Amino acid sequence: MMGTERLIAELNLLLDQFERGSDDLHEVHFKVRELINQLQAMGEPIPDDLVRFERELTEEVERKKTN
Repeated sequence: MMGTERLIAELNLLLDQFERGSDDLHEVHFKVRELINQLQAMGEPIPDDLVRFERELTEEVERKKTN
């Protein structure tokens, strides 16, 4: 399992991908969920802004599925 700092760094990279308009939004969403799950497994609190970001990703992925 990765350390917290490494997970945060990975999440920042995924956020950058999202902001640049990644072609594979589903993959970015999957990786964000995976990293959040790892943080939870380590007993780390999940920041509110990260929860909102994941929720927005979920909504965007769902919107793209219907288009």
